[in-house]
Amino acid sequence: MTAKAVCLGELLIDFVPTVTGTGLADAPAFAKAAGGAPGNAAVGLQRLGIETGFIGKLGDDAFGHFLVDTLKADNVDTSGIVLTKEALTGLAFVSLRADGEREFSFYRSPSADMLLSIADLDQDMLKSTDLFHYGTLCMIDDDPRAATLEAIKIARENGAIISCDPNLRLPLWPSAEKAREILRLAISQADVVKMSDEEITFVSGKDDLEEGIKDLWCDQWRAMIVTYGPKGSRYITPAFDGFVPSFEITAVDATGAGDGCTAGFLSRLLKDPELLGSEDKLAAACRFANAVGAITATKRGAINALPTEKEVEDFLSNR
Repeated sequence: MTAKAVCLGELLIDFVPTVTGTGLADAPAFAKAAGGAPGNAAVGLQRLGIETGFIGKLGDDAFGHFLVDTLKADNVDTSGIVLTKEALTGLAFVSLRADGEREFSFYRSPSADMLLSIADLDQDMLKSTDLFHYGTLCMIDDDPRAATLEAIKIARENGAIISCDPNLRLPLWPSAEKAREILRLAISQADVVKMSDEEITFVSGKDDLEEGIKDLWCDQWRAMIVTYGPKGSRYITPAFDGFVPSFEITAVDATGAGDGCTAGFLSRLLKDPELLGSEDKLAAACRFANAVGAITATKRGAINALPTEKEVEDFLSNR
């Protein structure tokens, strides 16, 4: 198939506590779930009616095959995934503590996604897509960073919209300074950027959010989507700036909610390329994205929690 969107980066196994409101050390047991921000976004887009492909590297192991099968079950094009015997599929233990904060523990030393190289890229997929989306965990190490930048170059040269969600996971970086440097590089390559308020503060080094946004803003950006956790999201373009509140829910697990929000907004953009020129459409797209994120947070895990387009429409029709 010809993918309308292509996501590149990490796919991994999230181990999520079987009970909520507990730290990793106190969790009695964990349930296996497919995860990884770009993988979540790929399935999210597919469930929202966008033909999507994935490019990445997994271990040729039980978990790697499980992840490929998970994406295939949602009709994501997995022909861009390379399986390797050189490293195992990455693992992440994720919990939602009683105070609402998430706790992460990653097992990647290295994981297969860290071995992605330019030679692994599916160039045909990149040349034919309407949108290319990436994060920054694929840019921590030299080879996957070079591969990501080359993928951006190929997709852009062939007319694709370039989208980035940095998805900061600071414990995985060698230093805070390196994280800031590479995250700035990553977002500078995009047309559409989604960042949380906390990520903006961290990357910019500015305590004031508005100063941080001004500091990070790149001239070629067509839109910046800022998420404020459960409070809602904000759209910023060269012409418009507005906030859209989220929805009252009982959160079970916020893992993947931000990726769902990303997929929600990008799906609206791909279905209506004129969206960025209308403030009403931008607000509606953010409301839709907020709904995707809210629904995702009501279930455990990431990929399994992402809603279909009909589920989102039903959710919105009751509000």
